[in-house]
Amino acid sequence: MSNSTVSKTINNLEAAFAGESMANRKYLFFARRARELGAIEVAEVFERTAEQETAHAFGHLDLLYPQNSLTVKKMLELAIEGETYEYTEMYPAFRHTALEEKNHAAVKELDEQIDESREHAKQFTMVLEKAAKRFAALAKVEERHANRYRDALDKVSV
Repeated sequence: MSNSTVSKTINNLEAAFAGESMANRKYLFFARRARELGAIEVAEVFERTAEQETAHAFGHLDLLYPQNSLTVKKMLELAIEGETYEYTEMYPAFRHTALEEKNHAAVKELDEQIDESREHAKQFTMVLEKAAKRFAALAKVEERHANRYRDALDKVSV
């Protein structure tokens, strides 16, 4: 959604969403580690806070993607767009930097992310295409019904 024609408020909401999302994942990661270390009460605090971060992130998403604008098709298109960006631009650029820095663990992780993002985009595309075929078939059925009704109506004398 970010580009030069987008308002600063939209950019700020996107940044806030990213921050809240990152905090959620980080706190869940910390909670897992705290549990491994036997700090159950600390883990529970991290988990409760992560839930709150999710609620904040969803609030930002409600403003970025108003529910009345989100059709199934639109959500699939946005998902495909995001995953495609990840495997064609974002992760390859990150990988390039990791290669330059000889961070082989990061290169391996980024290669996996490229493959997974490509697979996610493919899955979303298949779902979108399947839905489009289903709706096209349904439209043909509805057209046949409409034609039958029209023919029946034409035969009725008024």
